[in-house]
Amino acid sequence: MEDGMITVSIIEDDQDIRESLALLINGTPGYMCIHSFRDCETGIPSIFNDPPDVVLMDIGLPGMSGIDGIRKLKEKLQNIDILMLTVHGDSSIVFEALCAGACGYLIKDTQPGRLLDAIKEVHNGGAPMSSQIARMVVNSFKTKEHTDLTQRETQVLSQLCKGKSYRMIAEALFISEETVKRHIKNIYKKLEVKSKSEAVAKALKERLVHP
Repeated sequence: MEDGMITVSIIEDDQDIRESLALLINGTPGYMCIHSFRDCETGIPSIFNDPPDVVLMDIGLPGMSGIDGIRKLKEKLQNIDILMLTVHGDSSIVFEALCAGACGYLIKDTQPGRLLDAIKEVHNGGAPMSSQIARMVVNSFKTKEHTDLTQRETQVLSQLCKGKSYRMIAEALFISEETVKRHIKNIYKKLEVKSKSEAVAKALKERLVHP
């Protein structure tokens, strides 16, 4: 493999899009598509065995979702760069993907030149986003002034949004794991959610914490 070559893996269920992306990447000097898969179940084991520099990931996949796929990849490959390429512009989905570890987020109608630039940008440590996604993220930094959550619950929720475990939250806030669990139970009740992913998505969509 040539020095400076950026290797890319694609996980995309639409065959036409998947093949077009592979042709674009392989037809451009400095880029190489080394994997192309229709779902996370077949893609992730191969990526574990032969990691690329950048993964292009769809969210609406059959079986395991792209967001769960990000989490799975990040468990073993913490430094892998994942660029979301999707039709979804819903803020809760965007923020959940970013919280899970995505490095950038592009809409599927992104021009080929911009897509290639984004792959290079994310490989160089950037966080490329389509303009409408970027506006959504910027707007999210203004948190709500009034919320039913206590200050401590907001702190716990913020840690939860960063992907921290109960133990890590306890250590960060100098409280016990039991206290963390109690706070999270109260958070779920106040936000009317039943899972961590729902809590994270709602917290960011409603601007209860900084992303």
